[in-house]
Amino acid sequence: MSFHITNKIIKKEWTDYNKHMNVAYYVLVFDEAWEVMLQKFKMGENSAKTAEMSTMVVETYITYKNEVKEGEEVNIFLNYFNHDKKRLHYRLEMFQKSSKKLSATIELLSLYVDLKKRKVSEFENEKINLMENFINKNGNSFNKDNLKFLSKLKK
Repeated sequence: MSFHITNKIIKKEWTDYNKHMNVAYYVLVFDEAWEVMLQKFKMGENSAKTAEMSTMVVETYITYKNEVKEGEEVNIFLNYFNHDKKRLHYRLEMFQKSSKKLSATIELLSLYVDLKKRKVSEFENEKINLMENFINKNGNSFNKDNLKFLSKLKK
């Protein structure tokens, strides 16, 4: 089983004229869920505001498997996570809570950035330790199948 991050209830304003969640809001839901993980690794909003260090997404791959409609609740899981000295590679999954059907996936590659210089930077040891501890604890549940960006990390 993957690592559960959060749940979301689909809002009316996230749906379109097809009466299901619009593409842009899948990305929003996944992005808000990933922020929870970034906070665990001390790389989220607080880091951007105080240390001026953050992450920026450089590649994504999204799949849409089943519709999600207004009022439905979805579970967001981390299905895969790894890193190198400057990059994060991860995949999130969205499941419709009541049916347990896979609704969508997103795979991302992010860079760690020094916002003062607007340049890619290496992770500090503290952040590497936080990520490695997380991987050691949860890595057995990760799934490498069909990852598009697996070769992009420089280990």
